[in-house]
Amino acid sequence: MNSTILLALALVLVLEGLGPMLYPRAWRRMVAAMSQLPDNLLRRFGGGLVVAGIVIYYMLRKTIG
Repeated sequence: MNSTILLALALVLVLEGLGPMLYPRAWRRMVAAMSQLPDNLLRRFGGGLVVAGIVIYYMLRKTIG
């Protein structure tokens, strides 16, 4: 279980790093635009990402083992 969490963290870091590495200007514009959004919209977006991540994790756990 511990290695699974570390593997997931590594994958998140790789995916999060791709945007600023490949498209720094577009990434900077996106971050600037997101900073102007209201808090409730950001919370909904973050909550949606959390739910999507849990669903994907659950599906992979069921499929793999």
